[in-house]
Amino acid sequence: MTNGYIGSEFVSAGDNGEFQVKVELPKESPIEQTNYVTQEIEDRLLNDPNIVSVFTTVGQSSGQMSNTSSSYLAEINVKLVPAEERSLNSAEYADKVKSDLKNNIAGAKISASPVSMVGGGAAAPVQIILQGPDLNELMVFGETVQEVVRKVPGTTEVKATVEGGNPEIAVNIDRERMADLGLTLDVVGATMQNAFTGNTDSKFKDGEYDYDIRVQLDAFDRRNMDDIRNLNFSNKDKNLIKLSQFAEVSSATGPARLERQDKITSITIESQVVGRAEGTVGQEIQDLLTQTDVPVGIDVTFGGNLEQQQESFASLGIALMTSILLVYLIMVALYDSYVYPFVVMFSIPVALIGSFLALALAMQNMSIFGMLGLIMLVGLVVKNAILIVDFVNQLKAEGLPSREAVIQGTMSRFRPILMTTIAMVIAMIPIAIAKGAGSEWKNGLAWVLIGGLTSSMLLTLIIVPVMYRVVDGTKERYENWREKRLLKHKTITPQ
Repeated sequence: MTNGYIGSEFVSAGDNGEFQVKVELPKESPIEQTNYVTQEIEDRLLNDPNIVSVFTTVGQSSGQMSNTSSSYLAEINVKLVPAEERSLNSAEYADKVKSDLKNNIAGAKISASPVSMVGGGAAAPVQIILQGPDLNELMVFGETVQEVVRKVPGTTEVKATVEGGNPEIAVNIDRERMADLGLTLDVVGATMQNAFTGNTDSKFKDGEYDYDIRVQLDAFDRRNMDDIRNLNFSNKDKNLIKLSQFAEVSSATGPARLERQDKITSITIESQVVGRAEGTVGQEIQDLLTQTDVPVGIDVTFGGNLEQQQESFASLGIALMTSILLVYLIMVALYDSYVYPFVVMFSIPVALIGSFLALALAMQNMSIFGMLGLIMLVGLVVKNAILIVDFVNQLKAEGLPSREAVIQGTMSRFRPILMTTIAMVIAMIPIAIAKGAGSEWKNGLAWVLIGGLTSSMLLTLIIVPVMYRVVDGTKERYENWREKRLLKHKTITPQ
């Protein structure tokens, strides 16, 4: 399916009427500058008649697992007018807004993506998780993976969740010198944490409410590296020791955040998908990554919608096979025969042909709802074959020859099959062509049922009678051969 006309996806994203704009300034930018740029973006957005409202968060950006607080980040959630009042969907409008902002807002890295109706937020459908012991090696290989992802048509907003270049101050401690001065790493770490982060061990009680009291070094004494070098520590002899006496303080850069999955250092390469099926894009990325040399010690796995799609399709595929098996076994019990239920089962392949053809013509992707439609289809389409086979068996029991019974039985059941199938197809048409919010979820299911029922109605009337005659003829020839063999055995007398 993924290499033909029908793509695959976990669930259609749908048009939620919302998208998210993320703004990233140079990492040394103060929050005041970020706020100023964000206000400028807000003004441009609110002048658009298709935008109803915006909600802005400055100094913080949401991620797949948590929020990142940084002065150079901002996030704007944009609400659009209803879908019927605009010509573009949320994904297309987000791309249009991103292009406009990039041309008019200087010095800012801007990305925009639609808010998914599944799982909320602007979670990327394509997520490639890299795990390994060395963060620097992961980040280097992450650049290679990003280049691979960008080669696949339909990918956009490709980025890593962990990026370097964040300015920081590195403190390299000489442990031998520290021990000679009567200090321990626990004392140094706790003192530095209290100085720069503070602690809330003390409480202020006001009636029934408790308020934290944060004890922290004054901002005037932690403005630059010299202030850090002059930070004092009390050793076991109650003497004051400066940090510069046993540590080297220098400027450095590092990642803005650290990620761990299953207690292993990891980074995630994310990508949005526009204009193509998520499953198709994911499969192409997997094929390209298999041709890429992965450094020893790094594991590559897929997360997000791709992981959920693989798990869901596998479980629903098992459910589909189980439903077919159960239908066959039930008919074996009812017909008291293993042969005629086999004839009935020929109505299922012709229904699948119609389902896939309808999806392709309607330009729909196969999702978990489409898979549910296939499972439903198994119970619906065998009904047509059961009507034919059961009536043909009844006519044969009344004494009609097999050929005449098949012709008469099929023609007699043509009208009820036509009426019931057309009724079900017409009932599904409003769901298939619906355009409201969330309708994308149900469109694929409806087209699967419409295509399967239609092809089953047309082809079952041809294939099932033909297969019945083939099976019945084979059965008759076997019985005749068996009778002749028994008769020949009886006529031969021993000498």
